Amino acid sequence: MSALTFDKSELGNLEYSLQREMLATDRKGGYMSTTIVCCNTRKYHGLMVAPIDQSDEAYVLLSSLDETIIQHDQSFNLALHRYRGVYEPRGHKYITDFEYTPTPTITYRVGGVILRKELLWIHKRTQLMIRYTLVDAHSDTTLRLRPFFAFRNKHSLSKANMEANGRSYPITGGVKCKLYEGYPWLYLQTNKKDVEFVAAPDWYYDFEYPEEIKRGYDGYEDLLTTGYFEMPIKKGESIIFSAATDEMATGDTITQIYEASLARRTHKIDFLSCLHHSARQFIVRRPGGRTEMIAGYPWYGTVGRDTFIALPGIVLEQKYKEDCLDVLDTMVAKMQNGNFADSASAWVAADAPLWFFWTLQNLEKHITAKKLWERYGEAMKSVLEAYRRGFGERVKLHANGLVWAAADGEALTWMNTKVDGQPVAQRAGYAVEIQALWYNAVSYTLALARKMKDKEFVESWKDEPAKTKQSFIEKFWLSEGYLADYVNDYETNDFRRSNMLVATALDYTMLDEEQIMDVLSVVRQHLLTLRGIRSLSPRNPHYEPSYADDQRSQDLASRNGSIWVWPLMLYVKTCFAIAGERFLPEAEEILAAFNDEIQTACIGSVSECFEGDPPFHARGCLSQATSVGGLLYISDMIGEWKQKTGKADAEKKPAAKKSAKATKSAKSATEQVSVSEEPKPKKKCVRSKK
Repeated sequence: MSALTFDKSELGNLEYSLQREMLATDRKGGYMSTTIVCCNTRKYHGLMVAPIDQSDEAYVLLSSLDETIIQHDQSFNLALHRYRGVYEPRGHKYITDFEYTPTPTITYRVGGVILRKELLWIHKRTQLMIRYTLVDAHSDTTLRLRPFFAFRNKHSLSKANMEANGRSYPITGGVKCKLYEGYPWLYLQTNKKDVEFVAAPDWYYDFEYPEEIKRGYDGYEDLLTTGYFEMPIKKGESIIFSAATDEMATGDTITQIYEASLARRTHKIDFLSCLHHSARQFIVRRPGGRTEMIAGYPWYGTVGRDTFIALPGIVLEQKYKEDCLDVLDTMVAKMQNGNFADSASAWVAADAPLWFFWTLQNLEKHITAKKLWERYGEAMKSVLEAYRRGFGERVKLHANGLVWAAADGEALTWMNTKVDGQPVAQRAGYAVEIQALWYNAVSYTLALARKMKDKEFVESWKDEPAKTKQSFIEKFWLSEGYLADYVNDYETNDFRRSNMLVATALDYTMLDEEQIMDVLSVVRQHLLTLRGIRSLSPRNPHYEPSYADDQRSQDLASRNGSIWVWPLMLYVKTCFAIAGERFLPEAEEILAAFNDEIQTACIGSVSECFEGDPPFHARGCLSQATSVGGLLYISDMIGEWKQKTGKADAEKKPAAKKSAKATKSAKSATEQVSVSEEPKPKKKCVRSKK
């Protein structure tokens, strides 16, 4: 797969450059995010966005940094800002090149001056460093750097006020600033000794963030500058600017930290190396020894369900089993009475604790079953017992072996988006994926308990899987050859949704091979696309093929047609289980289809979801853990099957003996049904029980 490439001739085209955003993290919960021309278009953008205390919330400290080149008393501002209806200054016209690896690098040309800017976030420190190198110049040149501060929560906006402290306090090689009490000092320094900071505090008004305005939010902000650095720079010289929450001792220390950190950077030279780099950005190590996974940048924090779904791809694909253990240990430590805390609690996410077993099943490939049981066996058993006891009337195991999940005005599954205070897809009752996850969790725990001679647990739970399976098949299997989406006391919902894939892909499934192949056929016909799995069939009258930029339209479409990447790993896993190595070409095509995505939206990463119809525009969070983790999980499966097929020709023979229907099920996973060719339904998609 090709390396990242950018059209140099288009960098000055704002329609091209403002749609491409970059992200760098410090692995502690802080990040830098902006567009590739350093024009902030979101309130979440900033050169330094970081936690300021023991909480997990991040704050925009340093919003932007304006660079100005001065020659012969003429100033050329290289920055780019959007104010109300106008761009000023328009420094993007000087950009001649952008490179992403090993660190984001922008090259400017102003007449005979060529200046290179390299942005570097330092891992495990709250520190941003920018190296400016004067590649070419024919006259005396001065570099001016003007910082703009926000000092506010990333979800809010800064407005001009009298409380902000506009003073800058001298320190070695620079100044320190703190706009408000309760925030840390921000130390601004350079590695140059003869630097001058000119104090000139001033508010700049009405920075405009068009992406927020499109979503229907306030998109105007006032930012405070306390002054500017000014220093001579010679041809071939490099000046390093540092913004950090800790003071650097000397200019030489700044240089050493920058060079050492840059040398450790991996080169993002192709699709997989970009995904590997992106995956590492989701794992953060918090104060107090906590290790967590960020669900997505720039606006999400930790989400329990997403953590369990994505962990195998995010960390285990790269053999980072210690990271997986640390994240799980952090979550298990907060459990009470068999229930995880916060967003992983069954009280708010009925399926989340059951995805815990999916993670463990994948972890067992990297540690022994004995060690896994010793470490997490009690947690596994306590989760199952908690479901048996029930979580109030919201979530509880019924006598028929199925898990009921329902709450007025709330959605307890992953389809939990609300519009106008009501769930877009409430799915109250028995949801298909929750039953599949429950059956898998009980069956897997029983298998381990038998190996570890836990007779008491086995005796208590041994009859549960058969009961669940019988009830599941009776209630969910439809005569049309696929699974109902949910069932309750008054309806059997037969919407064709991606959720049924969970029932085909887990290690313990209640479906036989023929049923699985029937489900795959429906998925291919209605849901499979080049960007993942649609959340709803285009033939359904509730299908939203695409949506506008406002948040309400996005929320309506997100669970009613938008394409999600993570269910794609379930589809691929199922196809491999049915067709074996013969599915390899299709699996590789599925992965290759995302090659161009790492060059749009968030550079080097993959978005949360995509519009349901071609050309499948990226939507949602810019860099999403479940999307990146899902693709890396697919990559891992491809690698495993390649290794299997390369070991011995004899391994190919059993696959060749599969049934003709199995061969058909593996046929061209990328075949699409054009939305325009699909007829509208002639009957309702919900059947009422008689």
